[in-house]
Parts: sequence; structure tokens; C-alpha cells
Amino acid sequence: SRSWRRRKHRRFDLHSSSIGIATPTSMSDSKPKVRAQLSPMENLLVGAVGGTLETTIQMPLLTLKFATQEGRPLPTRLPEWYRGLGIQAGTLAPITAFQVMVNGVLEKAVTGGQRNLTDLETIGCAMVAGGTSATLYGPVDLIMIQQQKRQLGAIDTAKFILKKFGVMNGIFRGFWSTVVREAIYTGGYLGIAPVLTKALVTSDMEMFKGKDYASGLTGSTVAGVIAAILTHPADTSKTCMQADLECKTYPSARKAFFDHLYNKGVGSLYKGGLARTTRLCGAFFIVSTLREKVISYKTENMQPGK
Repeated sequence: SRSWRRRKHRRFDLHSSSIGIATPTSMSDSKPKVRAQLSPMENLLVGAVGGTLETTIQMPLLTLKFATQEGRPLPTRLPEWYRGLGIQAGTLAPITAFQVMVNGVLEKAVTGGQRNLTDLETIGCAMVAGGTSATLYGPVDLIMIQQQKRQLGAIDTAKFILKKFGVMNGIFRGFWSTVVREAIYTGGYLGIAPVLTKALVTSDMEMFKGKDYASGLTGSTVAGVIAAILTHPADTSKTCMQADLECKTYPSARKAFFDHLYNKGVGSLYKGGLARTTRLCGAFFIVSTLREKVISYKTENMQPGK
């Protein structure tokens, strides 16, 4: 009879639920929620705030890194540790904003805004975004290095470089090394760091399970160390090349790399490595945590169907 079939169907539903068989209702309930994606303007703001904050806090680490890599004496007065902060913070904020914005555009292009990214897609989008930012970051690094070396203001330094060395042999010197560095760097803080943080916060380990900041700090530290190890030789070669605009010692990053490797040993390629690694870990934590918090807030307040 019809009533017997209805009772049998209800018994099957109860039995299915008790042993964990996914019914149509339970399947839809267990489907992971699609995270909100930030608009280009939101990504720009997140990158600008994060970039300014981390640079201001960690400028002495940048000065230590540059001085160690170039073999210059360390500053003896506190203001000297912050020389170049204006050009670095004033231009790093737009660069970080650019990286975060391009990354967001790529994420939306890959997913169509209809699903979450896979871990591999997260890292890939971040690396492409970082590589494109070398067009901005390369000149910024070169001007700051030359500014500290020549004790000039940022504008005077840029004018000097353009007048004496031009654009390609001056302002864009060390471009390809910067592409390599920034692809891995951005892949770290917008890719590896959030992927590791997600894995830790959803794990069964008591010290990380459900703990955003502990997981974020650990994920960012691991990602920062990985990025530093992979990029520091390129960064050292780039810094030496950009410091030697006259090409007296290092006409190319390749020459700088092999000169250090054969004549000074592998360790010389990691000069300033501790300062840079510390700085990367801090930067990864600040920027990736800020972006994840904004995304989480937008996801939680997102209207159904949006």
C-alpha cells in the first residue's frame, strides 16, 4: 500500500542518516561554502595597508640586509636605519596593492567566482601576480640601494640614474632577477602561507585546530623560510648588480651569482639571509592574515545567492 511505502521510505532515510549515507539533503548541507572574493578596490586597499604596515615595522631589517649584502658598514645612528623608508614604504604599498589586486583578478578568472580555488591554483595565481610586479619593484629596489649608497634623496637619486645610465641599463637594471624573486615571494605570502594556514587550522593538532593566529604565524613562518631559501641567491645577485651601476665588478646578475659561488662559497649568496628571512616571515604574516580576515568577514556577511 501507499502508506506502507511511505513508512518504508522514512525508515530508510533514518537508517541512512544513522550510518552516514549522504542523502540529497545531507549532501547539499555538507557542501563547502564558496568563499567571497574581494573586488579589485578591496584588494588594492588590503595590499596598500598591509604593505605600508609591514615595511614601516621592518625597515631596519631591510637596511641590515642591504648593508650586509653590499659589505657596507652598518648605520651608527637610529635615523640611518630608516633612510629610504619614504621611497620603500611609499612605493612598496602600491606594489603590494598591485600584487594583491592582480592575484584577485586571476583568482576570479580561474574560478569564475563560482567555486573555491584548489591549493595549486592559489599558489599559481600568486606567483603570476608576483612576476608581473617586477616592472614596479625592480626600479624601487634600485633607487633605494643607490639612495643609501650615494646619500641622496629619492628624487635626486632617480634623476642621477636616468641622466647617467638611462632606463634599461639604469632604472631597470636587475629586472629578470626581480621577476624570479617576486614570483616566489608573492607565491609565498598569497599562496603557500594561506594554504598552510588552512591546513593547520582545520587539522586535529590541538595547538592549531581552530586557532587562526597560531596557525597563521606558523604557516607564514614556514612559507617565509621556504621563500627566503629559494629566492635569496637571486636577491643577493640582484642587489650586487644594482649597486654596481658602473659595471666595474658585476656587469650582470649571472656574473654576480657565479662570482660569489666560485670565489666566496655558497654562504656568500645568503649574505643578509637571516635579516631577510625574518622580514619575509613578518611580512607574510601581516599581509596574508589581513587579507584572510577581510575575506572571512565578507564571506560571513555575504547574502545568500551572492
